[in-house]
Amino acid sequence: MTIDRRFLVLGAPFILGACATRREELAVETPRFDPYYTAMYGEVPGEPYPVPAIDLSQVDERWWRREVPYRGREYPGTIVVDPTSRYAYLVLEGGRAMRYGVGVGKEEGFNLTGIARIGRKAAWPRWTPTRDMIRREPERYGPYAGGLPPGPENPLGPRALYLYRGDQDTLYRLHGTIEPWTIGTQVSSGCIRFMNQDIIDLFNRVPVGSTAIVLPSGTTVTS
Repeated sequence: MTIDRRFLVLGAPFILGACATRREELAVETPRFDPYYTAMYGEVPGEPYPVPAIDLSQVDERWWRREVPYRGREYPGTIVVDPTSRYAYLVLEGGRAMRYGVGVGKEEGFNLTGIARIGRKAAWPRWTPTRDMIRREPERYGPYAGGLPPGPENPLGPRALYLYRGDQDTLYRLHGTIEPWTIGTQVSSGCIRFMNQDIIDLFNRVPVGSTAIVLPSGTTVTS
């Protein structure tokens, strides 16, 4: 088959134009994020296990960590978890708070509400499913009844804050996740999950003994 030279000459601009358009489309499709947030959610160095950068295209920007106005009456240093809005707040001085997007329990009946305290902190914690978790989903959790050691496959991620009432462990945690795309959803077994970079940030800011308040369903923070 022969190709008319005139087609090549006349058609070239259209062919090149199509290529250029495609490159422009690809440029549009590739999201560009504020360097402040790409640094905030970049790979975390100096850890015994990898903490990879988060693909921010998988997490809506409303769930990214930021300092916001806060009009609550809680003292600075208090953690306030708002499951309805999918946020956790660390109350700061001067009517401000650090706000984190979180994932919450998928069934309201399994969620803790009310006042607790941070009874223990752990870096790279071991994870063991509760008896109730094993009872409800034996095929999923039964194989881990003996516990899962720290590491990149551990669902608690690199840090955990353990909620206590008095000297009693409530079995609820504020912890990281190996599934950052679930932040902002109702997916966990009752605990509160953060992006790994965010739970590291919160872990570094609060001491053992800090107050944690988990709001009941339907009650939200006005910030």
